[in-house]
Amino acid sequence: MFTGIIEELGTLREENTTSTGKQFMISARKVLDGLTTGESISVNGVCLTVVHCDKKSLCLDLVHETLDKSNLGGLKIGAQMNLERALKLSTRLGGHILQGHVETVGVILEKEKDGEGAIITVSLDKKWMKYCVPKGSIALDGISLTIASTSENIIKVALIPHTLEQTTLGIKDKSATLNIETDIIGKYIESLLHR
Repeated sequence: MFTGIIEELGTLREENTTSTGKQFMISARKVLDGLTTGESISVNGVCLTVVHCDKKSLCLDLVHETLDKSNLGGLKIGAQMNLERALKLSTRLGGHILQGHVETVGVILEKEKDGEGAIITVSLDKKWMKYCVPKGSIALDGISLTIASTSENIIKVALIPHTLEQTTLGIKDKSATLNIETDIIGKYIESLLHR
């Protein structure tokens, strides 16, 4: 599990095709501290398993399901990615509870400057909008954010300068894709009510 508080931007250093999908080699620093093989890590909001790591990089396998359901398959060498290690029970929950299970991919329709921050408008598949509520939580590329407003199949999110400086949302612009994970609490409530 994760909180959506990005620890650092990693860089895709190497990509190889495998029989099950792809393998990524990502350059990083901070998230490597204490990281071991077999641990989970969030990469642009996708929970992946570390298959190897050293002092400068980590290696991850991406299966076809991951490539089909996320924007990771479209990344090129040199792309930057949001990285977050799995939550420790002794850590503050600074964002919201995330599983790293991306549900859909959204598209940035607009990115407007708002002082030193920005407001982004994102479209997503309408079937996921029932889990999107104003002032509710959502993860965009693994970043815990608050929804400012909703309409039809569109959400707006206000971004503070820190988010723009420390995550890929600072470099992504109109037409860029975002991995979307809606709030788990709403999905559990819906499931319980239907039973």
